[in-house]
Amino acid sequence: MDVAFGVLGPVAAWDGAGDAIALKGPRHRAVLARLLVARRRVVPVGRLVADLWADQGEPPADAVGAVRTFVAALRRALEPERPPRTPARLLVTEGPGYALRAEPEAVDAWRFERAVNAARTLPDLDALNRLEEALSWWRGPAYADFAAAPWARAERSRLAELRLHAVERRAEVQLALGRAAMAVPDLDAHVAEHPWREDAWRLLALALYRTGRQGDALAVLRRARTLLVEQLGADPGPALRRLEADILDQAAHLDPGPDGRRDQVPPSDPAERVWTQATAAYDRTVASGARARLESTVGLLRDLAVTGGGGLEAARGHRLAAITAAQELGDPELTARVIGAYDVPAIWTRVDDPQQAADTVKAAELTLAALPQDAHLAARARLLATIALESRGTRSARGPQAARQAEDIARRLNDPALLAFALNGTFMQTFHRAGLAPQRDEIGAELVALSARHGMVTYEVLGHLVRLQSRSALADFTRADEHAAAADRLAGRHELPLVGVFTDWYRVLRLSATGDPHPAEEATAYQQAALRLDGAGMPGLEHGLLPLALLCLRLRHGRPAQTDEHLDWGPYEPWARPLVLLAQDRPADARTALDALPEPPRDLLFEALWCLTARAALALDDRETMKRAHAELAPAAAELAGAGSGLLTLGPVARHLDDLAVALRRPR
Repeated sequence: MDVAFGVLGPVAAWDGAGDAIALKGPRHRAVLARLLVARRRVVPVGRLVADLWADQGEPPADAVGAVRTFVAALRRALEPERPPRTPARLLVTEGPGYALRAEPEAVDAWRFERAVNAARTLPDLDALNRLEEALSWWRGPAYADFAAAPWARAERSRLAELRLHAVERRAEVQLALGRAAMAVPDLDAHVAEHPWREDAWRLLALALYRTGRQGDALAVLRRARTLLVEQLGADPGPALRRLEADILDQAAHLDPGPDGRRDQVPPSDPAERVWTQATAAYDRTVASGARARLESTVGLLRDLAVTGGGGLEAARGHRLAAITAAQELGDPELTARVIGAYDVPAIWTRVDDPQQAADTVKAAELTLAALPQDAHLAARARLLATIALESRGTRSARGPQAARQAEDIARRLNDPALLAFALNGTFMQTFHRAGLAPQRDEIGAELVALSARHGMVTYEVLGHLVRLQSRSALADFTRADEHAAAADRLAGRHELPLVGVFTDWYRVLRLSATGDPHPAEEATAYQQAALRLDGAGMPGLEHGLLPLALLCLRLRHGRPAQTDEHLDWGPYEPWARPLVLLAQDRPADARTALDALPEPPRDLLFEALWCLTARAALALDDRETMKRAHAELAPAAAELAGAGSGLLTLGPVARHLDDLAVALRRPR
C-alpha cells in the first residue's frame, strides 16, 4: 500500500486512496513524527524513550516495551495487508532502533524542500507554478502537534524558514512576471506575521510602487521602520533605506523587473503603449476630485474581477470602499451607478464575503429608497439585480422579489446588458426547492443566446457554466461536455482564468459519474482539482469543498465517512458530522448531531446535503427525518444528487428516495 505522510501541519498519514490512516494516540503520533524528523535514518530505542518522555523527567519503567507496542500498532496501521511474521517494509527494525523508510515523494516536507530548491533554476512562470503548488501543501505550522517537543524544534524552525523564503521567492517571481498587484495581498499578510523580515518589507513596497501606489509604498516603509525599531531596536538596513530614497526620486531602475523587463509588459508592447498614453491623458484631463473617477474605478474593478484570483480579491476589497465613497458624496444617482456598474457574473451560490454582501445589499436598498422618482428605470433595475445576487443563500423573500422586478424592467426596456445582469440574479434565486435544474437550464440557454448576439463574453461564459451544471444534474453529460468546451474556448480567447476552476472540477465529476475509475483515481483527481482553488480568490467555493467531495465519493462506494480529526469541513460540517460520528462507532453522538442538523441552505448543494441527511437518518432509523428528506428530495427524482453544482455527486436522487421508501415501509 502506498502511504503518504504529512508534517506541514498536524502529523498525518494517508493511504493510497487518499484516506486518512488512524494513528491512534498521541504517543503513536510522536513515534511516527520522531522517525520522520530523522529522515530515513535509524533512531535508537533509547533515544525514542528519552524524547517521548522528555517532558516527564524520568521515563516509566516499561518505556522500552511501550515503544515497541507503539511501533507494532503503527506497522499494522501503515501496512494493514502485510502477512503475519513477514518483515515490515516501511517501519523497519534496524540495529539498535527503528527507521521509517518512506519514499522521497511520500513526505510533504521533503517534497516541499525539493520543489523550492528546483524553483531556483526554473524559468519564472514555471518557478511560480512550482512555488504556488508547494505552498499549497501547508496545512498549518510544521509538526503542529509537537510544537513544544525539543526533538522537533530544529526541524520546525528549518521548515518554517524555508516556507518564509518560498513566500518571498514567489513574490520576486510575480514581480518579474509583471504581476505586482497579485503579490501585494500575500506580502501584506506576510509582513504582518513576520515583521522582522526586511526583504519582505522591501518586496511589498516595491510591489505597491509598481502598481502605481507610491504613497502606499512609502507608508509601508515607514511602518517597517517603526516596527523594526519597536520590536528589534534596530534601524532598517541599507536595502530598505535605499528603496525609500529611490521611490522618493522615482528612480528609473525601479520600473524594470530583475531581468531588465518592465514590471507589467515590455515597453514595445502596443497594449502597454496605449494604456500608458490613455491613463496619462486621463490623469491630465479629469480633475482629481471629479466624480467620474469613481465611476471609472468601478469599471476597472469589474474588469479586474475576472482576471484571476488576485484580481478578484482586489476588486472585492475595493468595491465596498467605492460604494462608501459614493454615499459620502450624498448623490443617490451616482451611488446607484457605482453599485450597479459592478455587474460581474456569478456562478457559485455561496457568497465569498457574507458581511460585505450584506453591506452591499443595505447600501443598494438605501439608494433605491433615496432615488428621485424620475430616476431612470435601468438604475433601479441594476440595484435590484445587485440585491438579488448579493442576497443569495439568505432565505430572504427580498431576493426573489428583487430578481423578478429587475428582470421585468430589463425586458420592458429591451436592454440586453441589463437583462443579462438581471438573469444572473434570477438564476441565484432559483433554489427555493429541489429539482429546478430544468428551469436553470432555460436561464442558461437564454444567457448564451442573448450574450452571443450582443458580444457579452463574460455572460456567455456564465450561460455555458449554468448549462454545464444543469445538464450534469440531469445526467446529460454529452451536452454538459459541449458547454464545458465552449466555456474553456471563450476563457482562453478572452483571458478568463477562473473559468478553468469550474471546468476542471466538472471533468472530475464526469469521470466519477460516468466512468469506472478506481476510488483512489477519483480521490486523486479531486485533490488535483482542489489545487486550482488555492489562490482563486473564491473562499465561498473553496472552504470545505474537497472533504465534501471525498465524502460523497466514499458514500457512493459504500465506505464510511472520513474520520480524520484535522479535516476542515467548512460550512458543510453540520451535515458531515453525523456520518463521521457513525464512522467512529458513536451512534448516540451521531443521533444528537442529526437532531441538531439545520435545514440545508437553498443553493447548488441543496440536494446533496439532503442526501447526506438521508444517509444518516437511514443508519439511525430516524423516521421523521427520513420523511422530511423524502419530501424535500422527491421533486428532484430525475436528477443526480449534487451534480447540479458541476462539482460532485452522490448518485441518482431516485436511489436515495427508494432507500428511504423501503426503510419507511419497514415495521419499527
